[in-house]
Amino acid sequence: MKKLVNIEESSIFSSLAAARIGGSVVILAEAKTEVVRKSIHFLIALCPAMALINYPLTVLALMAGVLGYTVMEQMRLAGVEVPLVSRLTSMASRPRDMNHFVLGPVTLGIGALLALLFFPSPAAAIGIYALAFGDGFAGLIGKVFGRVRPAFLFGKSVEGSIACFVAVFLAAWLVSRNYAVSLAAAVTATAIEALPLEDYDNVALPLVVGAVVQQAMQY
Repeated sequence: MKKLVNIEESSIFSSLAAARIGGSVVILAEAKTEVVRKSIHFLIALCPAMALINYPLTVLALMAGVLGYTVMEQMRLAGVEVPLVSRLTSMASRPRDMNHFVLGPVTLGIGALLALLFFPSPAAAIGIYALAFGDGFAGLIGKVFGRVRPAFLFGKSVEGSIACFVAVFLAAWLVSRNYAVSLAAAVTATAIEALPLEDYDNVALPLVVGAVVQQAMQY
Protein backbone atom coordinates (compact mmCIF):
# COMPACT_ATOMS: atom_id res chain seq x y z
CA MET A 1 0.00 0.00 0.00
CA LYS A 2 2.83 2.37 0.86
CA LYS A 3 4.39 1.71 -2.53
CA LEU A 4 1.07 2.35 -4.26
CA VAL A 5 0.64 5.66 -2.45
CA ASN A 6 4.12 6.71 -3.46
CA ILE A 7 3.35 5.91 -7.10
CA GLU A 8 0.13 7.91 -6.94
CA GLU A 9 1.89 10.82 -5.27
CA SER A 10 4.62 10.65 -7.89
CA SER A 11 2.00 10.77 -10.63
CA ILE A 12 0.32 13.76 -9.05
CA PHE A 13 3.61 15.62 -8.70
CA SER A 14 4.56 14.76 -12.28
CA SER A 15 1.23 16.09 -13.52
CA LEU A 16 1.64 19.29 -11.53
CA ALA A 17 5.20 19.73 -12.80
CA ALA A 18 4.08 19.15 -16.41
CA ALA A 19 1.24 21.65 -16.01
CA ARG A 20 3.64 24.19 -14.53
CA ILE A 21 6.14 23.71 -17.36
CA GLY A 22 3.37 23.87 -19.96
CA GLY A 23 2.08 27.09 -18.44
CA SER A 24 5.57 28.60 -18.52
CA VAL A 25 5.96 27.68 -22.19
CA VAL A 26 2.65 29.37 -23.01
CA ILE A 27 3.64 32.51 -21.09
CA LEU A 28 7.01 32.66 -22.87
CA ALA A 29 5.34 32.24 -26.27
CA GLU A 30 2.84 35.00 -25.50
CA ALA A 31 5.63 37.25 -24.23
CA LYS A 32 7.61 36.68 -27.44
CA THR A 33 4.56 37.61 -29.53
CA GLU A 34 4.02 40.71 -27.42
CA VAL A 35 7.65 41.78 -27.85
CA VAL A 36 7.28 41.62 -31.65
CA ARG A 37 3.96 43.51 -31.55
CA LYS A 38 5.19 46.24 -29.24
CA SER A 39 8.45 46.67 -31.17
CA ILE A 40 6.25 47.82 -34.05
CA HIS A 41 4.48 50.15 -31.63
CA PHE A 42 7.78 51.67 -30.55
CA LEU A 43 8.75 52.34 -34.18
CA ILE A 44 5.69 54.58 -34.63
CA ALA A 45 7.38 56.97 -32.18
CA LEU A 46 9.62 58.05 -35.08
CA CYS A 47 6.69 59.82 -36.75
CA PRO A 48 6.85 63.15 -34.82
CA ALA A 49 10.56 63.57 -35.64
CA MET A 50 9.94 62.63 -39.26
CA ALA A 51 7.06 65.12 -39.44
CA LEU A 52 9.33 67.92 -38.19
CA ILE A 53 11.77 67.14 -40.99
CA ASN A 54 9.18 66.66 -43.75
CA TYR A 55 5.51 66.73 -42.75
CA PRO A 56 3.93 65.98 -46.19
CA LEU A 57 6.29 63.07 -46.81
CA THR A 58 5.55 61.59 -43.37
CA VAL A 59 1.80 61.77 -43.98
CA LEU A 60 2.21 60.16 -47.40
CA ALA A 61 4.46 57.46 -45.94
CA LEU A 62 1.85 56.56 -43.32
CA MET A 63 -0.91 56.43 -45.95
CA ALA A 64 1.24 54.27 -48.23
CA GLY A 65 2.19 52.03 -45.33
CA VAL A 66 -1.42 51.40 -44.33
CA LEU A 67 -2.47 50.75 -47.92
CA GLY A 68 0.54 48.57 -48.70
CA TYR A 69 0.13 46.48 -45.57
CA THR A 70 -3.58 45.99 -46.29
CA VAL A 71 -2.80 44.63 -49.76
CA MET A 72 -0.04 42.35 -48.48
CA GLU A 73 -2.19 41.04 -45.63
CA GLN A 74 -4.95 40.16 -48.10
CA MET A 75 -2.34 38.35 -50.16
CA ARG A 76 -1.17 36.44 -47.09
CA LEU A 77 -4.72 35.32 -46.31
CA ALA A 78 -5.07 34.20 -49.93
CA GLY A 79 -2.01 31.99 -49.51
CA VAL A 80 0.54 34.26 -51.19
CA GLU A 81 3.55 34.69 -48.90
CA VAL A 82 5.10 38.15 -48.97
CA PRO A 83 8.78 37.95 -47.91
CA LEU A 84 9.45 39.36 -44.44
CA VAL A 85 6.02 41.00 -44.07
CA SER A 86 4.04 37.74 -43.89
CA ARG A 87 6.62 36.26 -41.52
CA LEU A 88 6.55 39.32 -39.27
CA THR A 89 2.75 39.38 -39.27
CA SER A 90 2.60 35.71 -38.27
CA MET A 91 5.11 36.29 -35.46
CA ALA A 92 3.05 39.20 -34.13
CA SER A 93 -0.31 37.44 -34.37
CA ARG A 94 -2.24 36.66 -31.21
CA PRO A 95 -4.46 33.54 -31.00
CA ARG A 96 -7.53 35.62 -31.89
CA ASP A 97 -5.76 36.75 -35.09
CA MET A 98 -5.14 33.27 -36.48
CA ASN A 99 -6.60 32.89 -39.99
CA HIS A 100 -7.93 36.46 -39.78
CA PHE A 101 -6.82 39.84 -41.07
CA VAL A 102 -4.32 41.18 -38.52
CA LEU A 103 -5.71 44.66 -37.95
CA GLY A 104 -3.12 46.06 -35.52
CA PRO A 105 -0.67 47.61 -38.02
CA VAL A 106 -3.56 49.27 -39.89
CA THR A 107 -5.03 50.94 -36.80
CA LEU A 108 -1.51 51.82 -35.63
CA GLY A 109 -0.77 53.69 -38.85
CA ILE A 110 -4.20 55.32 -38.94
CA GLY A 111 -3.89 56.46 -35.32
CA ALA A 112 -0.54 58.17 -35.94
CA LEU A 113 -1.78 59.63 -39.24
CA LEU A 114 -4.92 61.15 -37.72
CA ALA A 115 -2.95 62.61 -34.82
CA LEU A 116 -0.64 64.39 -37.27
CA LEU A 117 -3.59 65.63 -39.36
CA PHE A 118 -5.81 66.80 -36.48
CA PHE A 119 -3.36 68.28 -33.97
CA PRO A 120 -0.38 70.61 -34.14
CA SER A 121 2.87 69.75 -32.41
CA PRO A 122 3.39 69.11 -29.49
CA ALA A 123 -0.12 67.69 -28.97
CA ALA A 124 0.26 65.36 -31.96
CA ALA A 125 3.68 64.21 -30.73
CA ILE A 126 2.41 63.46 -27.22
CA GLY A 127 -0.59 61.58 -28.63
CA ILE A 128 1.70 59.43 -30.79
CA TYR A 129 4.12 58.84 -27.91
CA ALA A 130 1.17 57.72 -25.78
CA LEU A 131 0.38 55.19 -28.50
CA ALA A 132 3.99 54.06 -28.91
CA PHE A 133 5.23 53.97 -25.33
CA GLY A 134 2.07 53.93 -23.21
CA ASP A 135 0.37 51.08 -25.02
CA GLY A 136 3.73 49.47 -25.79
CA PHE A 137 5.01 49.22 -22.22
CA ALA A 138 1.55 48.43 -20.85
CA GLY A 139 1.38 45.36 -23.10
CA LEU A 140 4.91 44.16 -22.33
CA ILE A 141 4.84 44.71 -18.57
CA GLY A 142 1.30 43.41 -18.28
CA LYS A 143 2.08 40.23 -20.21
CA VAL A 144 5.30 39.41 -18.35
CA PHE A 145 4.67 40.76 -14.85
CA GLY A 146 0.92 41.34 -14.68
CA ARG A 147 -0.66 39.54 -11.73
CA VAL A 148 -3.33 41.86 -10.34
CA ARG A 149 -6.26 42.07 -12.76
CA PRO A 150 -9.29 43.76 -11.17
CA ALA A 151 -12.62 43.71 -12.95
CA PHE A 152 -12.64 47.45 -13.63
CA LEU A 153 -9.56 47.02 -15.87
CA PHE A 154 -11.42 44.60 -18.16
CA GLY A 155 -8.75 41.90 -17.97
CA LYS A 156 -5.80 44.29 -18.07
CA SER A 157 -3.32 44.31 -15.19
CA VAL A 158 -2.52 46.96 -12.59
CA GLU A 159 1.17 46.51 -13.39
CA GLY A 160 0.55 47.24 -17.07
CA SER A 161 -1.55 50.30 -16.26
CA ILE A 162 1.18 51.68 -14.00
CA ALA A 163 3.72 51.16 -16.79
CA CYS A 164 1.44 53.01 -19.20
CA PHE A 165 1.00 55.93 -16.80
CA VAL A 166 4.72 56.30 -16.10
CA ALA A 167 5.74 55.98 -19.77
CA VAL A 168 3.22 58.56 -20.99
CA PHE A 169 3.91 60.98 -18.15
CA LEU A 170 7.66 60.93 -18.85
CA ALA A 171 7.21 61.22 -22.62
CA ALA A 172 4.73 64.10 -22.25
CA TRP A 173 6.94 65.92 -19.78
CA LEU A 174 9.99 65.63 -22.04
CA VAL A 175 7.95 67.23 -24.83
CA SER A 176 5.94 69.85 -22.91
CA ARG A 177 7.98 70.46 -19.73
CA ASN A 178 4.59 70.97 -18.09
CA TYR A 179 3.54 68.76 -15.17
CA ALA A 180 -0.18 69.49 -15.52
CA VAL A 181 -0.17 68.62 -19.22
CA SER A 182 1.88 65.50 -18.55
CA LEU A 183 -0.48 64.37 -15.80
CA ALA A 184 -3.52 64.93 -18.00
CA ALA A 185 -1.92 62.94 -20.82
CA ALA A 186 -0.89 60.08 -18.53
CA VAL A 187 -4.28 59.77 -16.83
CA THR A 188 -6.11 59.88 -20.17
CA ALA A 189 -3.83 57.33 -21.80
CA THR A 190 -4.09 54.94 -18.85
CA ALA A 191 -7.88 55.14 -18.89
CA ILE A 192 -8.12 54.55 -22.66
CA GLU A 193 -5.58 51.72 -22.61
CA ALA A 194 -7.61 49.91 -19.94
CA LEU A 195 -10.77 49.83 -22.07
CA PRO A 196 -11.57 46.61 -24.01
CA LEU A 197 -11.02 48.23 -27.41
CA GLU A 198 -8.67 45.54 -28.76
CA ASP A 199 -6.78 46.91 -31.79
CA TYR A 200 -8.95 50.03 -31.99
CA ASP A 201 -7.14 51.53 -28.99
CA ASN A 202 -4.41 52.33 -31.53
CA VAL A 203 -6.78 54.94 -32.95
CA ALA A 204 -8.45 56.06 -29.73
CA LEU A 205 -5.23 56.61 -27.75
CA PRO A 206 -3.48 59.23 -29.92
CA LEU A 207 -6.72 61.03 -30.77
CA VAL A 208 -8.12 61.32 -27.24
CA VAL A 209 -4.74 62.06 -25.65
CA GLY A 210 -3.95 64.60 -28.38
CA ALA A 211 -7.29 66.35 -27.82
CA VAL A 212 -6.83 66.44 -24.03
CA VAL A 213 -3.27 67.75 -24.34
CA GLN A 214 -4.30 70.41 -26.83
CA GLN A 215 -7.02 71.57 -24.46
CA ALA A 216 -4.75 71.45 -21.39
CA MET A 217 -2.07 73.53 -23.07
CA GLN A 218 -4.51 76.40 -23.50
CA TYR A 219 -4.67 76.94 -19.73
